[in-house]
Amino acid sequence: MQMNPKIKKLFSVSNVVYGLFFIILIFFTLNVNAKAWLMQGLMKAGFFRPKIELTNHISGKNTNAIPEKLREIYFKDGNGNTFSLSSLKGKVVFINFWATWCPPCRAELPAINKLYEQFKNNSKIVFLMVDVDGKYASSARFMRKHRYNLPVFTAEDEIPPVYLDGAIPTTVIIDKKGAMVVKHTGAANYDTPQVEKALTQLIND
Repeated sequence: MQMNPKIKKLFSVSNVVYGLFFIILIFFTLNVNAKAWLMQGLMKAGFFRPKIELTNHISGKNTNAIPEKLREIYFKDGNGNTFSLSSLKGKVVFINFWATWCPPCRAELPAINKLYEQFKNNSKIVFLMVDVDGKYASSARFMRKHRYNLPVFTAEDEIPPVYLDGAIPTTVIIDKKGAMVVKHTGAANYDTPQVEKALTQLIND
């Protein structure tokens, strides 16, 4: 018994559609760049906005102060020079923990780079892009390839859980007194007026 031509055509079209959907799904599932591109599109559409609350900082309560023994981290730059987080006291510190293989990390880099460009000439704020794998050469090469001007660092020792509790990307903002005022886990669009205003407020405090 032969299949009705109309039904046969319907099944053929349906198979093509499902086949294309499956291919696209596999592509976005396995391809790091595709995942990052998709998330960047969602960011531009208004999703992934970080929650920036400076209530404690403004009120002077400083309830987010971190105990000294947990607060210290040592970072290393591309020349092998090391410095401590406490040595940056008196400056606002924007820290992003990331890795080159992480799609959400890649997705938020363009926004962070734009934010950095706005503040890079201000001596009262420091941006630290910390490769959690400790692979400075590959992360610096990645930045150059994608024409990001973000400064790359690695951590000298294990990163305290108060800053990084296992998930990347994680972004932490420290005020000039050494208090953590923002901790955001997951990708976010940091190129927003809200973030710019918050950082400016911290710098001028």
